[in-house]
Amino acid sequence: MGYAVPRAGLPSAVSFRRWVEAALHGARRRKPAELAIRIVDADEGRALNRDYRGKDYATNVLSFPAELPPGVALPLIGDLAICAPVVLREAAEQGKAARDHWAHLTVHGVLHLLGYDHIEDGEAEAMEALETRILARLGIADPYA
Repeated sequence: MGYAVPRAGLPSAVSFRRWVEAALHGARRRKPAELAIRIVDADEGRALNRDYRGKDYATNVLSFPAELPPGVALPLIGDLAICAPVVLREAAEQGKAARDHWAHLTVHGVLHLLGYDHIEDGEAEAMEALETRILARLGIADPYA
C-alpha cells in the first residue's frame, strides 16, 4: 500500500485490505493473492493512463495484472493505481459517500486483476453483478443503481 498523496481524509490501509479480501472472496479466489495499491495524484494518474492505455486524462482506477514468467509460482496478481482526486470528484458528482466509492473502485480493480472485464456487454453485466454482490456484503449500496 503506497500513498503518493497526503493521506488526510483517505481510507486506511486496513480498509483497502478489507475491500481486497471481499473482492477475492466474492470472486471465489481460493489461492493466496498479493497485490500492490498505489494512491496517486492527477498528474501521475494521467501519465499512467497515457503511457499504458493511450488516454491522456486521469482515470479513477488502473489495473496492471502481473505477467509472471512461465514456471514462476508467486501469488502476485498485479498492481492497482487509484487516483485520489478523480475518486473524490466522482463521488461528489454521483452523490455517493467517498468511502463507498473507494471501496467500489478497489473491488472493481481487483476483479480486473483476476481477469474480469467489461468491454463486451455480457462481460460488463457479469462483472457489475459480481461487484454489486461483493459491495452489498460490505453494506454498500449498488453503485450502478
